[in-house]
Amino acid sequence: MRLFRLPPWLGFILDLVKLVIIAFIIVWPIHHFVFQPFLVDGPSMEPNFYDKDYLIIEEISYHFNQPKRGEVIVFQSPSNPSNYLIKRVIGLPNERIVIKNGEIYIYNDKYPQGVKLQEDYLPAGLTTGGEVDQKLGPDEYFVLGDNRRLSLDSRSFGPIKRKFITGRAWLRGWPLNRIDKFECPVYNY
Repeated sequence: MRLFRLPPWLGFILDLVKLVIIAFIIVWPIHHFVFQPFLVDGPSMEPNFYDKDYLIIEEISYHFNQPKRGEVIVFQSPSNPSNYLIKRVIGLPNERIVIKNGEIYIYNDKYPQGVKLQEDYLPAGLTTGGEVDQKLGPDEYFVLGDNRRLSLDSRSFGPIKRKFITGRAWLRGWPLNRIDKFECPVYNY
């Protein structure tokens, strides 16, 4: 049996190819099934998320759990699935959402008479425009932007289906002075 010694430059190239293949095998599943980076585009989520904020979206928990009220999610646009939107979950499956006189009311099994949604994450005095009375289906969510005056959301395009939700905002990585991990708001009811 005869062995051949590879020239150093060819050995370097083969090592580099092996490194790229191993990195792809490790990074690709993480990028597609666990975390994805997104860049906020536009003012619809101000003052909590600004244009050009760099976010890390966590995807894996939605393979085991459903989105919760108050979570900020990324989903495919109903009008153009190649675009993604970022909004806050307001209404959950099988609930009725009513917006009137600038207030949001949630009707469900626990609150058949309705309960006013308290949104401590929004600036004081901010109201929600429009008149809505929407009954959600078993796999539908009602979403709103935090900047209610400048947000294209479920008031315009209706509820979104669960299958279009990519993940939840988990971490802001940029700008450096605003790095933050996001938690779901706690409601007092």
